[in-house]
Formats: sequence, structure tokens, C-alpha cells
Amino acid sequence: MNKLLPVQLKGQKFQHREITADGSQRASVAFSKPETLWFNTGTLCNITCPNCYIHSSPTNNRLVYITSKEVTDFLDQVSDRNWPLHEIGFTGGEPFMNPEMINLARVSLSRGYKVLILTNAMQPMMRKSMQNGLITLQNNFAERLTLRVSLDHWSAAKHDSERGQGSFLKTLKGMCWLRDNGIRMTVAGRTVWGESDAQSRQGYAQLFAENGFEINAGDPAQCVLFPEMDETVEVPEITTACWDILGKPADSPMCASSRMVVKRKGADSPSVVACTLLAYDRRFEMGNTLQEAESKVWLNHPHCAKFCVLGGASCSG
Repeated sequence: MNKLLPVQLKGQKFQHREITADGSQRASVAFSKPETLWFNTGTLCNITCPNCYIHSSPTNNRLVYITSKEVTDFLDQVSDRNWPLHEIGFTGGEPFMNPEMINLARVSLSRGYKVLILTNAMQPMMRKSMQNGLITLQNNFAERLTLRVSLDHWSAAKHDSERGQGSFLKTLKGMCWLRDNGIRMTVAGRTVWGESDAQSRQGYAQLFAENGFEINAGDPAQCVLFPEMDETVEVPEITTACWDILGKPADSPMCASSRMVVKRKGADSPSVVACTLLAYDRRFEMGNTLQEAESKVWLNHPHCAKFCVLGGASCSG
């Protein structure tokens, strides 16, 4: 097998699409069970976090605001392709920076899909226009709308060390508003703190109980704890043999069940990428239509190994 690897790439990880650094066959994932279609609403965010995987900030507009018309076009493609989706997800940046966010959710909910919006629940969500819009969505589609709030840690000190002084209290205020208006929410935290899973969940459970949040900290779907995504950390490449070694099915990574639509700055139209984590890596851009995006994905990135295969994480609800 080593003869298949170009000499200049031997020993270099994540370079050849189909072959690993040692010459083994790289694992690929077929798009076998469409479940979630993600839309990146734009990379602008109200805050800057040092470990943001997509480098969102108040000035990063590499991915521009997607529009309701563009979302509707892709929802039409879903119907044309007979994808058996059950969920539409919106991520950013901060989705509520997009002035069309309420309508993006409405057109998706009106098609009968569940909608998951990832948010920091801070000032953009708390604008009166967004509050009024969320209340209307809640009144019309209550059981199918969920907001997943980014809460890096259950303590203010550690959360603020990532998101800025005072961020924890601002997010908590947003969560209390969601609670008071009966809008379903879940939480996304991180595992970077050196705590065990049980310790982290116990801390979140206490926070939820103190604030009357109806979130089950013991349920990984309601309290998602994401592994760190540091591209400088050494991780193994995933070969076809890894599925048996790890005892995992080949359709376990989220690229078997989801795709993400992005709109690049200066582009005439949106494009589809394989993964929510790899919006900038052009190797994972699959074309401008869902039909093109049905091809398999080669696991040729450190995030594929650490986050999905070894970390067992998924962005979907």
C-alpha cells in the first residue's frame, strides 16, 4: 500500500485525500442517512473567543449572512432529493446577528422540520425584534423549536475566561428570558477544564436547578460536552481498519447524516460543505447543490479524528 503514497507526502498526516501518512487506506464516510441540514448564518459574532473553531468575531465576515430566499431554495432541494431530514440547524457566528434569523427559522419550521439554533443568548438574541420573533415562533411551533446555548462551563470564572468578563451573567440573563417564555433550550459546554464527565454534569445540574432551567444535565443530548478542537494537537489518522479496532460503525461520524450550507464573501451563491467544523477548508466543499453534496467524505482532517470518530461528538440535536 505504501507505493500508493507520493514520496514527498510520506510521513505527512492529512495530506493525501485517500491515503494516510503510513500508506494505509484512509477511511471515508458515505452520506447514508440524511438527518440534519445546517445553515451557517454568517461568521459575524458579538464577541471574540480565543478558541472559536470558526474564528467568529465582530469583524469576521468571511461567511456572509445567508438569506431566507437561499434557505428556501435549499429546502426545496431537500424535497426534490427526498432527503428524510427531521432537523434544520442554524449556527454562526452568532445566528441572531443575522437580521433574517427569525424568518430563517420560520420558513424551516413551516416545512414541518425541527429547528435547532445555536446561540450565546447574549445581546443579539435579546433585541426586542428577536424576542418578539422568538415568542411568535414559540406560539406557533413550540414543540419543534430548540435553542442550544453555549455555556462553556457551569462557573462564571471559567466561562468568562473564554468569552470575556461578564459574559456568563449576560448569557444567564438570556437563558432566564428563554425559561420565562417557555422556549425549549439545551446547553453546549466544553471538556477542556480537566474535570471528569460526572463532575462537569454535576456542576451543570446544580446551576440548572438553582435557576429553574428544565435541562437534564445527565442527558448528552440536552447538555452536550464538546471535546477541544485544537489542530496543533497530535491525533491519529482514521483508516478503514479503525472501524473494527474501535468497534464503531462506519456511519457514526456526523458527515454520514448532515451537511452545511455556507455563503462565502464575494460568492454568487451558497455552497455545501461536508461538516459544520470545516467551513473554510476547500477540500471539504462539495458543490453548490445538495445533489453534489451526496458524495462520500474522506476523513482527511484532524477534526474528523478527534471530534467525530474518537471524541464521538455531533453538532446535531
